Amino acid sequence: MKKFIISFLTLLSTFTLAAQNDYSQYYQNLPKPMPVVQAPTIPSNKVNLKDFGAVGDGLTMNTEAFRKAISALNKQGGGRLVVPAGIWLTGLISLKDNIDLHLERNALVVFSPNKTDLIPIVDGKPDDKTKPCITASKRRNVSITGEGIIDGNGEYWRPVKRAKVSNVEWNQYKAMGGTITEKGDLWYPYNLKHLPNIADNYDAQEKARTHLIRFTDCENVMIQGVTLRNSPKFHFVPQRCTNVIVDNIKVICPWNAQNGDAIDIGNCKNVLIVNNTIDAGDDGICMKGGVGEKGFKDGPCENINIQNNIVYHAHGGFVIGSEFCGGMKNIFVHNNTFAGTDTGLRFKSRVGRGGVTEDIYISNIYMTDIRDEAIVFQCDYVDRAVGAKHQSNTSTAFSPNFTDIHISNVVCYGAATGIKAAGAKGMVHGIDIKNSTIFYTKTDKDISPECEIELNNVKFKTFDN
Repeated sequence: MKKFIISFLTLLSTFTLAAQNDYSQYYQNLPKPMPVVQAPTIPSNKVNLKDFGAVGDGLTMNTEAFRKAISALNKQGGGRLVVPAGIWLTGLISLKDNIDLHLERNALVVFSPNKTDLIPIVDGKPDDKTKPCITASKRRNVSITGEGIIDGNGEYWRPVKRAKVSNVEWNQYKAMGGTITEKGDLWYPYNLKHLPNIADNYDAQEKARTHLIRFTDCENVMIQGVTLRNSPKFHFVPQRCTNVIVDNIKVICPWNAQNGDAIDIGNCKNVLIVNNTIDAGDDGICMKGGVGEKGFKDGPCENINIQNNIVYHAHGGFVIGSEFCGGMKNIFVHNNTFAGTDTGLRFKSRVGRGGVTEDIYISNIYMTDIRDEAIVFQCDYVDRAVGAKHQSNTSTAFSPNFTDIHISNVVCYGAATGIKAAGAKGMVHGIDIKNSTIFYTKTDKDISPECEIELNNVKFKTFDN
């Protein structure tokens, strides 16, 4: 009897975030079945960041307060760390099992512009490289929730292309200090006023640029409600995770933010991405599957459910690639809007970075003001870092194999090109697009003879017809 009472009290002392959200509605009538993702289970313990000496004045560093609060919750078996209204300047945050980082409305977690604050201290000495602002590695039941904002202070990290900014903006960057290349085409945040460098030259420092949030090898992950903005690089990057929910977040960064990807899913299984709003500097909702043998061993992105999202600016609204050697399997993309993206549905890769797609179903996609292609398959994509010189690829392994992709009910009002596809024979095949309407301004379709794409009831319209 005593053991029963203890077990009952333990049950009462936990709460499941899924209890507040019924996600089963997104798994009705799928083309292929997939597991319903469950939210993390978080103990009901609760602490407030201010109780650990934190000061939300935008000036005080709160790295140690975050560490102490997470440690205190960890000793209790987990719980919710409440971040109240205020501007909480901090360095690295590392989450542990069974912890929910909860940002109340008007809470802004701002990461330090001092790059040294994102270099962990190991055995009393700085590590050899930066870490993502918020990390979790090999953890279970981890979440970030609330109505607050997580700001990566990315302008202190990202290079800027002169061609992508106005004279006013260019002068604002120059006023920060920094370094301009001899050609005058790039500004690097190297030799900034008042802030130290973390490398011997701007090229080396560029390679140290890191992500805002990265979860690696975790199980039961959720990010819900918060706003992510201005990352040094990608915003949310789960890698090799299982059971991931991305619900009702906003991702915002400048349209010209170098490598400003919003959501990058890497070799993950059982993922739900719903109700999000994205305005990003690079790809919007992107599926990645690793490079080479390691990517292959890490396995595919599998059982990915993407519904009811809005993507404003991005290089692509929904994207596969460029690296996906682990493959893509059972992905459902439904009821999404792309308004102002460079491309809409973007499939990109090249030899050495490709894999196999399987059971990809895309439907009810609404696009407007697409700068380039509504739908594009590219098999010679070059993933080139800013300022780097092109290096030819001599490998013949891991060729892209875009196949078993089914696209229907696309409505696009305004794209330069409706559908474009290019690649060697066997790289783009087994693709069908049906019951769609595309209003284009330059070209209806540009599909190379080697690509096998079946069009059924696809209407192309332009000003002259």
